Amino acid sequence: MAAEYDDPARDVLAVLEAAGFTIGALPDEQQEVFRSLTPEEVALLVDIKGRLDEAEPEVQAHGVVAGGALF
Repeated sequence: MAAEYDDPARDVLAVLEAAGFTIGALPDEQQEVFRSLTPEEVALLVDIKGRLDEAEPEVQAHGVVAGGALF
């Protein structure tokens, strides 16, 4: 996940959306927090989400809310 970003802010949101985070539904202020994440932080979030998804049944995994970001 330590990818080089051409446009870090745009790519961070795209990576998180591709991982299943519903970033587009968040207020601009919260999206800005996600845009400011480092590649390492993005990788950690994606890893944690993946592990949470694996640990819960499909239906429950999509209902988890953490800091306003729906998983």
